[in-house]
Amino acid sequence: MSITDRLESTLETIRRAALECGREPNAVRLVCVTKTFPAKDVIPLLEAGHRIFGENRVQEAMGKWPALREKYPDLELHLIGPLQSNKAREAVDFFDAIQSVDREKIAEALAKEMAKTGKRPKLFVQVNTGAELQKAGVLPEDADAFLAACRETYGLDIAGLMCVPPVGQQAAPHFALLADIAARNGLRELSMGMSSDFEIAIQLGATYVRVGSAIMGERPSPRLRGEGEAA
Repeated sequence: MSITDRLESTLETIRRAALECGREPNAVRLVCVTKTFPAKDVIPLLEAGHRIFGENRVQEAMGKWPALREKYPDLELHLIGPLQSNKAREAVDFFDAIQSVDREKIAEALAKEMAKTGKRPKLFVQVNTGAELQKAGVLPEDADAFLAACRETYGLDIAGLMCVPPVGQQAAPHFALLADIAARNGLRELSMGMSSDFEIAIQLGATYVRVGSAIMGERPSPRLRGEGEAA
């Protein structure tokens, strides 16, 4: 099966999963995760019409996407990996969405850069639903206060929430928790669900699903992998 066949299969699964739970298929958008893959592997997806892609590292993305963006100016890039405050300027300038806002230092840095540039990438707060020590994200019990700080202290327009459930655990409770936090904070966007569990995420309200290996196949080499969680 070719990469474009896998893309079409994934899109059809998304469509079917949405319809089965009474949702419009176009309410769920696919972020194809292309971290560690070279530009040549992305071109068939662009030629097939797909436009939303996810990367884990600012520097990797900046080395891969400029030439592609010149040819496909309507593509949409999402940063889905952890963001360092010293990369805030590049992230604001380069990405259309940043899904990993998870601490006040990052919120402050993004607010400053957005004020300077006038650019407004879509922002998601990452929630560490499993309270894993090694994983990025604000703890669920701190999410309400952090969202309030983002909005009131830093003036950020937060579009939604993102999570990565712990490996080996049922994903559904984590997706339900994220949806609850979003609902009580008036947030409509939910980025949740990866290759192995995006159908469950759609049932629980995902508006973005982040699918990598189901479309891209095996990643090139562990030593080339970027920072952050797998997608």
